[in-house]
Amino acid sequence: MTTKLTPREQKAKKFKDDLHAQGLTINDWAAENDYPVAEVYKVLSAERKGLYGRAHEIAVAVGLKPTPSK
Repeated sequence: MTTKLTPREQKAKKFKDDLHAQGLTINDWAAENDYPVAEVYKVLSAERKGLYGRAHEIAVAVGLKPTPSK
């Protein structure tokens, strides 16, 4: 029995796979973008929903949420 990933889980997996293909880790990406590593992991695992604040910025930066229109 296979588990079907939610759209958010698919996007998080794609982000991780893309990083891996570039030879980068989540730690590398977080450092390059000035985000706390722990918070990036929490956003990617959906522990933080990314509704507002820094978690929202991270969710947009990794492609989990669309860029807000002004």
